[in-house]
Amino acid sequence: MITVSGITKQFGDRVAVSDVSFEAPRGSITYLLGPNGAGKSTTMRMIAGLTTPDAGTVRINGRALRELPATMREVRFTLDTFARNPKHTAEQHLTWQARLGGIPTAEVGDVLARVGLAEVADRLVGRFSLGMLQRLGIATALLGDPKTLVLDEPDNGLDVDGILWLRELLTGLAGQGRTLLVASHNLTEVEITADRIVIMGRGRILSDASRDDTVALGSGPRRLESAYLAVTRGSVEYAGAAGEVGQ
Repeated sequence: MITVSGITKQFGDRVAVSDVSFEAPRGSITYLLGPNGAGKSTTMRMIAGLTTPDAGTVRINGRALRELPATMREVRFTLDTFARNPKHTAEQHLTWQARLGGIPTAEVGDVLARVGLAEVADRLVGRFSLGMLQRLGIATALLGDPKTLVLDEPDNGLDVDGILWLRELLTGLAGQGRTLLVASHNLTEVEITADRIVIMGRGRILSDASRDDTVALGSGPRRLESAYLAVTRGSVEYAGAAGEVGQ
């Protein structure tokens, strides 16, 4: 379980996150949604311990991140698709990650196979497509068989087969009792796989409800999209005027 309690972060005069609180329960997929500039990335970086909150606390399975006895067995993150050495192979990258976390390197082959990269284990990461990099990031997160996963846009760059694979992976992990917190803009997949949906805007929580309760806020054929637009109205920093190009 991830418990976020009243976290706030300010950069200079700009408040990026303001008094944000929510929970991601065990055995479920919780999605973190919001327009660009909503504070999602800053929130996830505070959960990962990469950014220190000015106020508030984050608990993972009841403890602060630094208090976890075996961090990589408890929680893993994918927050930067491009945080790789392009001159390393996929196998070398995962082996390095495993050694950093005190995880047996024997697990590397297993996670490469699990994400469909076993046949390119010896290929340089610098030659990977975006979709392959996403799979490698997910493989990195699966090292150590963690109880909790925090994933930032894990389907970005995946093709249709990849998205279907990811859907089965995430729902399967949740079915095993793991905690998943996922930031996404893919509302179709959110509507299919979410248990809970947290929506942010301008650094604050706008909505925190079950998938069914969130979808019930919408109407029409794309109800989650409708609900999302209604909730985030007034919180979008970059809005253009539709239909004006070329007119």
